[in-house]
Amino acid sequence: MKPETAPTVPPSGAKQGAEAHDWSWVEGCVWTDRMVSALGNGVTGGVWYSLLDKVYAPATLSAAWKKVRSNGGAAGVDGQSLARFAAGSEKYLAELHAALREGRYRPQPIRRVEIPKGDRGTRPLGIPTVKDRIVQTAVKYVLEPIFEATVCAGSYGFRPGRSCRDALREVSDLLADGYTFVVDADLEGYFDSIPHERLMQRVEDRISDGRVLDLLRGWLGQDVLWGMERWTPTRGSPQGAVISPLLANVYLHPLDELMAARGYRMVRYADDFVVLCKSPEEADAAMAEITAWVTANGLGLHPEKTHVGDCRQPGEGFEFLGFRFEAGKRWVRKKSLTRLKDSIRAKTRRTRGQSLARIIADLNPVLRGWFGYFKPAHRYTFQMLDGFIRRRLRALLRKQQKRPGRGHCLADHKRWPNDFFAEAGLFALHTAWHAARHSR
Repeated sequence: MKPETAPTVPPSGAKQGAEAHDWSWVEGCVWTDRMVSALGNGVTGGVWYSLLDKVYAPATLSAAWKKVRSNGGAAGVDGQSLARFAAGSEKYLAELHAALREGRYRPQPIRRVEIPKGDRGTRPLGIPTVKDRIVQTAVKYVLEPIFEATVCAGSYGFRPGRSCRDALREVSDLLADGYTFVVDADLEGYFDSIPHERLMQRVEDRISDGRVLDLLRGWLGQDVLWGMERWTPTRGSPQGAVISPLLANVYLHPLDELMAARGYRMVRYADDFVVLCKSPEEADAAMAEITAWVTANGLGLHPEKTHVGDCRQPGEGFEFLGFRFEAGKRWVRKKSLTRLKDSIRAKTRRTRGQSLARIIADLNPVLRGWFGYFKPAHRYTFQMLDGFIRRRLRALLRKQQKRPGRGHCLADHKRWPNDFFAEAGLFALHTAWHAARHSR
């Protein structure tokens, strides 16, 4: 499809065949009413042409820069920070516009760093330059609605208008309906193992603008710098790149279609997915389908994190998006608890020479945010954490008063009872759980 000139205001919404989708989220400087309608009505051959002019349009690059700036992030290999780019943004955006239009744009290498994981290990993260993040965001604005038009209902990760909570709600509803035999699948090193050529073939099923395809190939083949090492990846899409989540969903879309066609209830969030079934035989059959598809598509299942079980039984539960579902209850998984406790420990060190009010003010945003996500968990979790936090604070107060000990004794409870911390403004997780339960 040949796009028309983009308007300066967002499109009013889908028309004719596109009314089944809510397209209010699409970037208005890219997607005209005519293009939005084509998402529902279809284009000739199902393939979209002539899209690069939408990518390098000044309005698109400007919108992409605003998004990149709001997301924050570190500088890439060129050392250019967001603040430095902002100081000359008009000039830099004009240079990007010209380079893309004239075919001179080339991505720079990705700076790799290691970030902590919940299991005390690390995860590789790729940091593209600010300019590359802007161009990737512009391409995402153009391509995402095209792929979103055919996405399966069971896909929730990195999709507009969907979230972890939506995926968890779907899992809870299926469990309540008797889908308790679960295939808990974990793709081993998914983002690092996506085959480039097979991925590009799936993109080419919908996109036929060779210049846009070249941009994607260039990002997949970007050199990676890690300390003094430099290499060119032959597989995978770097975690941290703006375009990677979209490409990751594109590659797994055929798996979504396969499971839906077979009648399985799969809930997927990026590379994390479960299939919920009503019988062990159905779960075993689903596991066989997944294993065959994963193997045929150049991926692998983690042998220790993939299993089939009846989640009603103790020890046969499954973990999904930070929770553990087991024996009819929803718990916070151990890694998520460990991560929170480590954060609390860092903020309540006994050597921290600040007032209790300052420490509580530092703790509360973390506790409120954590509770906002994990409040559907079993209440015991919140009681346990409240006790852990208050013990940490009592130990800190003892230290400030030059008293030995860890704050566990009965005298400390009398000196600083639970009400003392409540009056000091400490956010109490169990109290918040009770309030949320009674407000339903």
